[in-house]
Amino acid sequence: MKSTAAQASFLADRELVIERVLDAPREKIYRCWTTPSLITQWFTPLPWKTARAVMDVRPGGATCITMLSPEGQEFPNPGVYLEVVPDERLVITDAYTSAWVPSEKPFITVILTFEDAGPGKTKYTARVRHWTVADREAHEKMGFREGWGIATNQLEALAKTL
Repeated sequence: MKSTAAQASFLADRELVIERVLDAPREKIYRCWTTPSLITQWFTPLPWKTARAVMDVRPGGATCITMLSPEGQEFPNPGVYLEVVPDERLVITDAYTSAWVPSEKPFITVILTFEDAGPGKTKYTARVRHWTVADREAHEKMGFREGWGIATNQLEALAKTL
């Protein structure tokens, strides 16, 4: 078993994190992450769009969020929920495509936490763990910080309207 320091170093090499206090209650933020008709409204930064979302929100349940490029090309993102704690935590991986069917090339595991941060506010943390350092570097080059930052702004704006 690795030491805590070794684990921290390992994760630092493979993890990207967005952490913010959002101006909406955690149950609304969670709802935006778990309701197909809501996730399609905020998930991708313009000029990209979210074409559709299929979600079976339970441990072992499949999800597939399909992004649409400005040129009209679809990019399906299949995965499986590993952990579901309503209004508190979601863990999703693309290591599986449905049930426990392994994916061709796993890329990420996403750990989302939603914590109270004062009246009507949520401490939102999105930890994106990659299978390899090269995967993390590729995700950074794709614009992880900007893209996930914009999507988080859109998530907050939508949650405030619910």
